[in-house]
Amino acid sequence: MTLDTTLGQAPARTRGAGGPAARTARRRALLNWVAVHALAVAAALFFLLPFVFVFLTSVMNDQQALTTDYWPTSWNWGNYAKVWDTPGFLTWWRNTLLYAGLGTLLTVVSSLPVAYALAKFRFRGRNLALMAVIAMMMLPPQVTVIPMYLFWAKQMGLSGSLWPLIIPMAFGDAFSIFLLRQFLLTIPKEYIEAARIDGCGDLRTLLRVVLPMAKPAIAAVALFQFFYCWNDYFGPQIYASSNHGAWTLSYGLESFKAAHHTNWNLTMAATLLVMAPVIVLFFFAQKAFIEGVTLTGVKG
Repeated sequence: MTLDTTLGQAPARTRGAGGPAARTARRRALLNWVAVHALAVAAALFFLLPFVFVFLTSVMNDQQALTTDYWPTSWNWGNYAKVWDTPGFLTWWRNTLLYAGLGTLLTVVSSLPVAYALAKFRFRGRNLALMAVIAMMMLPPQVTVIPMYLFWAKQMGLSGSLWPLIIPMAFGDAFSIFLLRQFLLTIPKEYIEAARIDGCGDLRTLLRVVLPMAKPAIAAVALFQFFYCWNDYFGPQIYASSNHGAWTLSYGLESFKAAHHTNWNLTMAATLLVMAPVIVLFFFAQKAFIEGVTLTGVKG
C-alpha cells in the first residue's frame, strides 16, 4: 500500500515541481519577446516619426504650420495641389525622370560587360584594371569636378543642361562594375562553358546565360543608381543652375523652399512629393535590392 501511495503521489509532485518552472519559462519568454519587440518598435519610431511630422505639417493651414502644434486642426489636402501647380514643378519632375531613368539605363548597360570581363575572362592586365576600378571608387567626385566642368561646359558647350551628367554614365560606373563583378564571380563557370560548347559567343553568352542569372545584382545596381540620380543636388547645381528649364526636383526644391520660407506646410508637401516615388519604388523592389546586395558579397 505504501508503494502504491508513493507511485500515486509521484506524478502529483512532478506536476507541482514542473508547474512553477513552466510558468517561469513562459514568463521569461514573454519578457524576452517584449524586450526584443520594444527595441524594434523604438527603432521603427525613430525612423518613422520624422516622416509623420512632415506629413502632419504638410496638411496644416498657413497659420498653424508656424505654431508648435503637432496635430492639424483641419486637413488641407489642397496644399499638395498648390505645390503641384507651382510653375516649373512638372518640368522638374520631367527632368528628374529623364536624368534618373536614362542615367540608370546607361549605367547598367555599360557596366555589365565590363564586370563580366573582369569576372570571367583571363587576360593580361586584368588585376591592374580591377585596381583601377577600385581606385576610381575611392576618388571623391569633387576632385574631378573642375576638369569635367571645363570639358563639358567650355569645350562641349553643354552648360545649362543635364547632358554633362547623363553622358558620362554611358562609360560605366566604378561602384556598379565592382558590385556586378562580385556577383558574377558566384556564377559557376560550367554554365558559361556549356553555352560556349553549344556555339554561343561571348555576347550571346552574356545575354542568354549571364544576364538572367544576374537579375538580383542588376536590380541592386539599378536601384542604387536611380536613387543617386534622383537625389543628386551637387551635379545639377554645377551644370544646370543657369537654366531653370533644366532643374531637377532636388535643386528645384531648394528654390521652392526659399520662395515659401514662411509656408512650412507647402514646403513639407513639396518634400513629400519629391520623396514619394523613391519610397514607393524601394517598397516594391526591396526584396530584389536586399537579395542583390547580399549575394554580391559572397566572394571576394
